[in-house]
Amino acid sequence: MAKVLMKGNEAMALAAIKGGCDAFFGYPITPQNEIPEYLSYHMEKNDRVFVQAESEVAAINMVYGAGGAGARVLTSSSSPGIALKQEGISYLAGSEVPCVIINVMRGGPGLGGIQPAQSDYNQITRGGGNGDYRVLSFAPENLQEAVNIIKESFSLADYYRNPVMIAVDGLLGQMMEPIDLDEAPDFGPAKEKPWAADGSSGKRGSRNKIVSLHLDPYKLEEHNLNLKKKYDEMVDKEQRYETVEIDDAEIVFVAYGSMARIARSAVDTLRKEGVKVGMIRPISLWPFPQNAFEKLPKSVHTLLTLEMSLGQMHQDVRIVNNGRYKLDFYGRTGGVVPEPEEIVERVHKLLNKEDQS
Repeated sequence: MAKVLMKGNEAMALAAIKGGCDAFFGYPITPQNEIPEYLSYHMEKNDRVFVQAESEVAAINMVYGAGGAGARVLTSSSSPGIALKQEGISYLAGSEVPCVIINVMRGGPGLGGIQPAQSDYNQITRGGGNGDYRVLSFAPENLQEAVNIIKESFSLADYYRNPVMIAVDGLLGQMMEPIDLDEAPDFGPAKEKPWAADGSSGKRGSRNKIVSLHLDPYKLEEHNLNLKKKYDEMVDKEQRYETVEIDDAEIVFVAYGSMARIARSAVDTLRKEGVKVGMIRPISLWPFPQNAFEKLPKSVHTLLTLEMSLGQMHQDVRIVNNGRYKLDFYGRTGGVVPEPEEIVERVHKLLNKEDQS
């Protein structure tokens, strides 16, 4: 189809329908409200289920129930709403129930504000629920990439039997860009789910059960080790990233999502000034794309992490760097969106500091 101009939240909602979403359960919160608003009309129109739950806690437990019965399920929320869903997300991961979660991030902590932010990074990559679990997480930079990833995410959730989170921020959710819904391939309907608690009989003639309770510690340990094998496969197969102007770079930005859009402008400005900068753009937040840092040229001497937070991703950059390069950080928080000129100024300060040393 030809490209169409759509608002971010509505484009992501339509991508979920195109990705085979059977049911949506959610609760309103700014700045993601257009997702449930759009789906409240279009899910019914496509003979699918839409429920506005009485709370975020109710919504994630409805996801648990429908996903456990074998449906392809979506929920969406924003930062404090995702925090309320964390117990349910842990249950989903522990019970190996697939689902897709869209987090349109806003400033925090607490209710914070409704402006764009990236301060949910720790929440997304570490999880706020209990136990040794992981959520496969992606952070698109633009609406076309968001549409493509969301369409794929339902298949990834089914393949790994695990929640998949799409992390965008209010900037991406509220902006308008042209998208082509056919650019990403259709991944097809969900394959048969013999594990689903859909009322049919299991291998032993008894009905399937979905549980995350294992009272025998050795059984629970065995379960966790089996989950880890799946997470290790994600680390092996799902590290995603983009590199920009890396070949001769001396300073490399590390930025994702909307911050990467801003960083691109700074790269262009600095390159025109003769400053050799490049960028690593993580697309997967978990697994963090450590492979990208193994392929940097010898010219690199500094990694500059750029975030709309106080340095949450910078902790992962520090870990994968392992002392190889100098590290620096620049971030804004509370919903403040930095300008490219601020990044350019930061680089000039770095260069002046090097000249003086």
